[in-house]
Amino acid sequence: MGQATGRMRPEQRIGIRTYGEVDSALSGLVARHAGSPQFSAGEAVALEWALGRAPRSPITGVGARGAPDLQLLTAEADATVVRLEDPTTPAGNRDYFQGVYGALAWLCGLRGQLV
Repeated sequence: MGQATGRMRPEQRIGIRTYGEVDSALSGLVARHAGSPQFSAGEAVALEWALGRAPRSPITGVGARGAPDLQLLTAEADATVVRLEDPTTPAGNRDYFQGVYGALAWLCGLRGQLV
C-alpha cells in the first residue's frame, strides 16, 4: 500500500478520478448545505485525505504523505464498511461513516456519483 508522492496535477488520478474532479467535488461540498452535517463531514474528510491534505486517513488513522493510491483507498473503504456493520455504532457516527464510505466508493469507482 502506498501513496502518490509529489505535487499533484489536475489530470493525475486519485483512485479512478482525476485530482481536478476530486478537488471540484470537495469545493462543491463546501457550497452544499443539504443533508446531515455528519454525513457531509465524512465526505469532506475522506476527500481531503484523498487529495493529500490530511495527515491521517479518516477511519483507520493510517499516516500518508501525499495522495493515497487505489489500494489504500480501497482498504480504507473496507475498514469503513466494518464500522458501518457494527450494530453498536451510534446514529451520528453512522452518518459520518456513510459519508466517508460514499466518498471513498466514488473515488474507487464503486459509485458513479458522489452523493
